[in-house]
Amino acid sequence: MTTLETISEQRLHGGVQGFYRHTSQACAGPMRFAVYQPPQAARHACPVLYFLAGLTCTEETATIKAGAQRLAAELGLVLVMPDTSPRETGFDGATGDWEFGEGAGFYLDATQAPWSSRFNMHAYVADELPALVGGHFPVDASHSALCGHSMGGHGALTIALKHPTRYRSVSAFAPIVAPSQVPWGRKALPRYLGDDAHAWADYDACELVRRQTFPGTILVDQGEADPFLEAQLKPELFDRACAEAGQSLLLRRHAGYDHSYWFIASFIDDHLRHHAAALGLL
Repeated sequence: MTTLETISEQRLHGGVQGFYRHTSQACAGPMRFAVYQPPQAARHACPVLYFLAGLTCTEETATIKAGAQRLAAELGLVLVMPDTSPRETGFDGATGDWEFGEGAGFYLDATQAPWSSRFNMHAYVADELPALVGGHFPVDASHSALCGHSMGGHGALTIALKHPTRYRSVSAFAPIVAPSQVPWGRKALPRYLGDDAHAWADYDACELVRRQTFPGTILVDQGEADPFLEAQLKPELFDRACAEAGQSLLLRRHAGYDHSYWFIASFIDDHLRHHAAALGLL
């Protein structure tokens, strides 16, 4: 079993909020993640929700800002919040640009050097992290769900669509749904995956949903005052792709809300209940 280092653990809403570190095989170095264990986890294995954060974020961002633990404690839902990329890689260009590199792993498996040696966040989130969590925490791996914000919303959607039988539900806040078509993606994808746009499609939710739908309804919340709405997010593209593919989608638009965690904190309970229903907790 992989050695797990406990960075810190605190009591929270009757459960335990912890931060942990381990050596990742997928990312060839140390990785950090957070886990919230609700009170019920002291008695039996619980369903698990993975929350993927966005550009510039770490394992602390959603853990501290989203306010998800209170309702997770009531529902009996384990929360897992990984970091968004490997750190201290030493790669030229890996730091200094918030849209690429460390803090901007885009939840893909890079194929281009030097990124391919460390930036394998798809394999990390979809395979390595669940195995690690299942070996050290009281989770019911057969009842897993995915949620994410912005770049993490892109990660949640693409991982769920690539592995639809592994997750009971998926949701996203302000996700990047078409990275192949927007500046954030067109900046990062060629550097991670090369210039062949066919490779980009493997990490593009609009393209993936046309190949493989997800069982159940995908929930997406989008703020109408989001400064990235028109140039980077384009939820209408995913709405159209889902309609063409026959994918059930609940896309909710909220007047006055922006891209921040104030937006996420306002609607996180809806997402937890969405997942709880699919996970058999309601």
